[in-house]
Amino acid sequence: MAKKKIEELEEKIAALEGEKAALESEKATLEGEKADLEDKNLRMMAEFDNYRRRTNKEKLELMETAGEKIFTEMLPLIDDFERAIDAIDDEGVKLIYQKFLSFLDKQGVHAIETENADFNTDEHEAITTLAAGEEKKGKVIDCTQKGYKLGDKVIRFAKVVVGE
Repeated sequence: MAKKKIEELEEKIAALEGEKAALESEKATLEGEKADLEDKNLRMMAEFDNYRRRTNKEKLELMETAGEKIFTEMLPLIDDFERAIDAIDDEGVKLIYQKFLSFLDKQGVHAIETENADFNTDEHEAITTLAAGEEKKGKVIDCTQKGYKLGDKVIRFAKVVVGE
C-alpha cells in the first residue's frame, strides 16, 4: 500500500512538473508577446511624433508662403513703377513706389541681389552670356528683370546677363 501511495504521489509530481513546464512555456510565450507589443507601442509613438513634427513644419511653411500667389501677381506692378520712375521725375510716384516696397518688405518679399553678384542658378536665370574680362567671368553683368524672394523661397528668378 505504501508503494502504491508512493507511485500515486510520483505520478502526481510528474503531472505537476508537466503542468509547470507547460505554464513556463506559456509564460515565455506571453513575455515574448508582451515584448513585441511594447516594441510596437514604442514604434507607433515614435511614428506619431515624427508625423506631428512633419505636419507642424508643413503648417509653418504654408503660413510663411501663404500669400505667394498674391505677391507674385504684384511683381509686374513693381516693374511698372520702376519704368514710370525712369520715364518721369515725379516725387508722388516715387513716394508711392517707396511705400509699396516698404509694404512688401514687411510681408517678407525682398529683391534678389544681382549687382556684382556671382551667378547662382538658385536665384538667377541666365538669358544670355556676354564675353567679358576674367574678373567678370561667372558674374552677373546686367539684370533685365529683378527677381524676388518670399522669405527664403524664390517667387521670381532674376533674369540676368552672365559674363563668360
